[in-house]
Amino acid sequence: MDATQLSQDLPESATWLNAPPATLMHFQGRPLVVAFVNAASRWCSQRLQELQQWQARHPGRLQVVVVQVPRFDFERDGQRSLALLAQDGIQAPVLLDTGWEAWRRFAVDSWPTLVMIDSSSREVERLVGLGQPLEPALSSLCQGVKPAPSALDNLQLLAVSTAGHELRHPRGLQVTQDRLYIADTGKHRVLECNHHGRILRQFGMGTADWADGSSDVAAFNRPHGLVLGHGHLYVADTGNHAIRRINVLSGQVDTLIGTGKAGTPREGVLAQAADSQLQQPSALALLDNQLLLAMTGDNQVWSYDLGSRKLACRAGSGALELRDGSGPMAAFAQPVALTTMDGTLYVCDALSSAVRSLQLRGGLVQTVVGQGLWQHGLVDGNRAEALLQFPQSVAADADAHLLWVADAGNGKLRRIKLPGAQVTSVALDRPLYGASAIAVQAGVVWIADSEGCAVLRYDPATGELADIPIGQ
Repeated sequence: MDATQLSQDLPESATWLNAPPATLMHFQGRPLVVAFVNAASRWCSQRLQELQQWQARHPGRLQVVVVQVPRFDFERDGQRSLALLAQDGIQAPVLLDTGWEAWRRFAVDSWPTLVMIDSSSREVERLVGLGQPLEPALSSLCQGVKPAPSALDNLQLLAVSTAGHELRHPRGLQVTQDRLYIADTGKHRVLECNHHGRILRQFGMGTADWADGSSDVAAFNRPHGLVLGHGHLYVADTGNHAIRRINVLSGQVDTLIGTGKAGTPREGVLAQAADSQLQQPSALALLDNQLLLAMTGDNQVWSYDLGSRKLACRAGSGALELRDGSGPMAAFAQPVALTTMDGTLYVCDALSSAVRSLQLRGGLVQTVVGQGLWQHGLVDGNRAEALLQFPQSVAADADAHLLWVADAGNGKLRRIKLPGAQVTSVALDRPLYGASAIAVQAGVVWIADSEGCAVLRYDPATGELADIPIGQ
């Protein structure tokens, strides 16, 4: 697009969450990206992380302001929006556009949208979605700009503190009879603990990188979902867009699928890991020899046969929708967690505030609980009336024939009784706004609290919710 002088500004009615109020005049003289995002969107998270990575490679050349436009009710709470962005490592001034006024002023129509403004306060380009490459656009915007102090250097950003916690925004759990495995997402590592929280082993150096090898030299980038089987702990290495594998006996880490960069998955037999790229895999489940993948960035569910090495798309058109049907006729809206029970795969579908089921033999996708992309709330009852809000995890208790749901938007632990899908809320002594992963072992529910940087244990028999002192 041709450069146009900006006639609009950031609205005074919007709320700055972690910086003093500012206008675009504060940023004149240096290139600026105004990033319109939704904190609940993994697409937006990926775009913001790409922006930060570019800034790290080219310090002092680019300013970024994040405009958080809420999709869910809970995001209208500034602290919850800020906490959600902080969990993804976002470090920039954040403006909460509760009334969508900035969205309308800048004529934005989808998330994420990056408005690129040059040193003369002219809009020179917009990048919408993830389809357009970021590197050439930023290189063009900052061409000839020499590194120098930014106006943002004078803003005292109020960060969300994680001090005093061993964990940093954990988002994956796997529990056995005597072991607790944690994806410590913000510290880019996987921990093996006993049930009392004592750390027995650490896999990964603890810095965001891409490396195979022994537990002390391997590296992950924002690992999420975990699943244990066949002598290995499988890891959804979301930031590296890969599936990694830890040999439980030796601690050796290798790559099962992926190249370290986002891309379109390729169906077929993979002779080596690099034969296919992936797009933000964030959850795993294992059924017999099938490793099941929530391809969050593509709104699909895939499978990888551990014997034949065949990678296949099992369901999802790729469109962000809530639509039932078979195989590619169905659609998901940011699938973020998986669990299996009685040969059925259950999918936590975050942006549709739904739990879905996938019959692996026939490929039929059905909605267990959930009413639509923009219908969410806190309502117990049968499947026709129950509502969730931005659920982040689902775990099956086969003995009780029920599903446990981390209903993060409502700060609740929910229970779905099968068959019939009757939904009830569990009365706890505190809200679970950061509930990001759950696992069930012998009827006990383990919860990763990403916002609180903690792991909790809930015993349905006694009603006790206890903190597990990780690393103490």
